[in-house]
This record gives sequence, structure tokens and C-alpha cells, in this order.
Amino acid sequence: MRLGRERPSENIEDRRGEDGGFGTPGGGGIRIPIGGRGGIGIGGIIVLLLLWLVFGINPLELLSGGGIQIPRQTETPTQTGEVANDEMKDFVARVLGSTERVWTEKFQAMGRRYDPPSVVLFSNSIQSACGRAQAAVGPFYCPPDQKVYIDLSFFEELQSRFGATGDFAQAYVIAHEVGHHVQKLLGIADKVTQARMQAPEAEANDLSVRMELQADCLAGVWAKSADDSAQILEAGDIEEGLNAASAIGDDRLQKRSQGYVVPESFTHGSSEQRVRWFKRGLDTADMDQCETFKAQSL
Repeated sequence: MRLGRERPSENIEDRRGEDGGFGTPGGGGIRIPIGGRGGIGIGGIIVLLLLWLVFGINPLELLSGGGIQIPRQTETPTQTGEVANDEMKDFVARVLGSTERVWTEKFQAMGRRYDPPSVVLFSNSIQSACGRAQAAVGPFYCPPDQKVYIDLSFFEELQSRFGATGDFAQAYVIAHEVGHHVQKLLGIADKVTQARMQAPEAEANDLSVRMELQADCLAGVWAKSADDSAQILEAGDIEEGLNAASAIGDDRLQKRSQGYVVPESFTHGSSEQRVRWFKRGLDTADMDQCETFKAQSL
């Protein structure tokens, strides 16, 4: 990718190395496992457990607006050194700056104001407005504080375990989470959350899939728009992004982790679906083409 012309965003919170607990250095806080994906803070336990027990909804996934979900091998990521981390931080800042430029223009065209999210860099675990999350959760967007949370070791794992190589694969992950922020600003996220809370499990999962595929499409809209105006893409970048979208499809992840696929349990979409909707955004740069909730077939 060519990001030299993109202004690095100032909306980066580097909280790597901070304790992820509740004010006790090294303490780690209280963890309640949810679906094998990490834990939540004690402050929201009662409400979130009711959501889990009554509606069968993964609380952290519901509150975070989804995200890039893959099973992690370790909870303690290895660092590649301060220099590498600084380079990665600059990369994230430039991708975020590019999304701010594109979405500001898109919202202005709609007569609206775009308020950008912050990206929080963390290591191992973090306390967010959605509760406490571990690196195993993967990158996620938290609607209550309108922030994207990323443990940079995720990008190493995306490449080493899932073969999703290249900087545009990493940019796609960031843009997908920013896509959830766009959904929040447009009121889509709140409507879907309410609908999921009242729906049976199968319908709630379908709504989640449509939410995630729309975020994929919006990531494509950003990439195409940014390239049209600033020529950020190089040869091979689009293939890297499509490969990343395919690598984290529910079917491939389920097959890899448990040896079989359960389509009715999908929450993010199959590899084919994720590639299709990401490519739709890439091909058109048109938000109107991302109407997953109106699509008869995904």
C-alpha cells in the first residue's frame, strides 16, 4: 500500500503495557468466560449474563458490534520489538487517517457530520466500555465508547496461522471495524442490537451475519474511494484483502477448529459471502450497494 499521502490520525490511544484489570498492578481483575472468547468486567455481569442466559446472545459480541473473530492460539502475544511496533502503530494511524478522510467526505455528501472513532492499541487484555476483553477476542468495535480495540499481535497471527499476508489484509481488518462505527453513526447498529435481543437464535445469527457483511462492504467502499483519490493501492493489494476476507469466514474457521461446519451458527458469514460483499464495496465505492439487510440472498 502507498499511504505516504495519507495524514496519520491523531485518534490513537496507545495503551500497550497497561494493566488490563481494575487498578491493581498485575492483578488482572475478575474474569467470566463467555463462549471461549475471553472475559468481561464485573460491572456489567448481571445485565450481560441475563442477555446470555435469556437470549442466547454472546454479550461481548453483542456490545462490540461484532468484529474480526478468529480463534487465538495464545493469550500472551509475542512482541517483535519497539521499532516494529512503532512502524505498525504508524501504519494503523495512516489507515485510520485515510478512513477519516473518506468517511468525512461521504457523510458530508449526505449532509451529515462524521465523528471518527479512536483506535486503542493494547496488549494481552484491556478494559473497555463493553467490559474487559482479552487478546483472544481479536479486534473489536465497542459502541458505548465508540472505539476500536486492537492487539497488534493479531496481525502476526492473521499471517502465520491463516495465510492472510500483506499490508492491505491488515488495512481491511481496521476498515472493517471502522465500518461498524459507520453503522453506529447511521443508527444501524442500535436497531440491529434491539432486533437481535428480541429474536430467536437463528434470526439473531442471521442479523449478525448481515451486520458483519455490511461492515465488509463498507471496508471495500473505503478502499476504493481512498484509492480513487489518493492511489493507495499497489499491485496485489486487492488480492491480499480478498484473501483475508476469505480466511476469516465462519465456515473456514469452524472447519479448522472443530472439523465440521454448522451454517445456522454463523455470525460473521461464510468465506464466499465475506469476499462477495467486500468486493462489492471495492467495485463500486457506493454505500448504497451495501444494503445487506434488504438482500434476498447473501
